[in-house]
Amino acid sequence: MGDISESADSVVPPAGPWAAGLRELTVVAPEVRDRLVVRFGPEVLAWCDELPALVGRLAARWNLDLLGAGGGGTSRVFRCRRRDDGSGVWLKLTPDPGTAAEEAEALRAWADTPSVVTLLTQDLAAGALLLESVEPGVPVRRLAWQLPEAAALLRDLRTSFRVPGQRTLLRPLSHRIDFLFDLAGRRLAAAGVSGPFDASALGRARAAALELAHSGPVALVHGDLHPANALSGPGLRMVAIDPRPAWGDPDFDAVDWVLEGVGGLAELEERVGKLAALVPGQCPDRVLGWCRAGAALMAVSRVCARRDDPETRFLMALARG
Repeated sequence: MGDISESADSVVPPAGPWAAGLRELTVVAPEVRDRLVVRFGPEVLAWCDELPALVGRLAARWNLDLLGAGGGGTSRVFRCRRRDDGSGVWLKLTPDPGTAAEEAEALRAWADTPSVVTLLTQDLAAGALLLESVEPGVPVRRLAWQLPEAAALLRDLRTSFRVPGQRTLLRPLSHRIDFLFDLAGRRLAAAGVSGPFDASALGRARAAALELAHSGPVALVHGDLHPANALSGPGLRMVAIDPRPAWGDPDFDAVDWVLEGVGGLAELEERVGKLAALVPGQCPDRVLGWCRAGAALMAVSRVCARRDDPETRFLMALARG
């Protein structure tokens, strides 16, 4: 659920000679440091200081030229060109090697579907993944997406993976739920916001989400499938990036798609029904349940930003039931 889990900054182009450009691209700006501290704690600041040297070592090892930089609340990403053949790739680094290992496992499990970005190589000890570039690669939030394309993406994620063995690193979806609600609570506290989303309201939404997580089917879940984490691929295909993977109910991944831009319950129910008709195995009642629980998380970021618009008010009403 993108509104609560991660906000991305734009890709910054390089300037100046290689050494100066590398330094400019890899230095972590103060506002980005602040987001990383919210996610990982103050110890992440040492990682931020060491990042330019780490990127330099990886670029030399993997024969990369850096072209741009960006990222969000859990990672830094660098748009690169391979020196040997000029192909575009993305270098992604996170201060938590465990997060990188979980993402790598999910990407390998989805390796047979073109609807998920391709993992080229990795250095998990360094928290580093090298990913194939998606072309044209425009985030879906910048396109007028259509329901059939969203349904195709969700179908591929549900069916096109190999089930890992018992040594999986991925945790149950309930772990992801607890993380998201803990993060929402910290953000509310930091923002000093009072109102409908106090600790008890978040607690009720958390309990509903955990009940869904424990009662549903079990499959590989992307975990953060909002429109900014789906890129335009060849033709009309959407390509998912940046999973926060878990084992649990795949209906969880539909929430952002059916809630995006919806202003009323009747419209939401209609969209849920249309999507379920296009995604075999998707349960409309469970998707609506996930929407009610997820609405609380989505409303938190809007409340913290002091937004008071029809979409925010609808999310609040949906969360209250």
